[in-house]
Amino acid sequence: MAPSPLRIRAAYPREIATLVEFNRALAEESEGRALDPERLRAGVEAVFNDPSKGTYYLALRGEEPLGGLLITDEWSDWRNGVFWWIQSVFVVPAARRAGVFRALYQHVLERAQTNPEVCGLRLYVEHQNQSAQDVYRRIGMHEARYRFFELDFVLPH
Repeated sequence: MAPSPLRIRAAYPREIATLVEFNRALAEESEGRALDPERLRAGVEAVFNDPSKGTYYLALRGEEPLGGLLITDEWSDWRNGVFWWIQSVFVVPAARRAGVFRALYQHVLERAQTNPEVCGLRLYVEHQNQSAQDVYRRIGMHEARYRFFELDFVLPH
């Protein structure tokens, strides 16, 4: 019997624990970071408490979450529009290379292209994460002209 198709939808508050676990696993896997569990949970909850902070999307097979991501906004005065930033991308290991991220991305892309305020999509990726960079290139994204700098008051570098 063929597996049920993937379904993409906005996450519900009842899925906060799943999103927290996805983020915890992402930080550990991609950057070797152990995030503070209370701070992480509060950060995920904040998105649901204030929708202007962003929107989480989940990819599900049946009721099983296989992956997720967060969309946040960045105003561009140069473009008089909003970039949607794709953040916190995670696909459970057993579901990788099965089109989960592609389905999430396609869902976000279609929503962005029908929203006249959105001028583009952006994401950042850890500079040594070559497999993720390869995936982003395959879906049609390209490396931006900009380098990313930060001053992080919370997480040590």
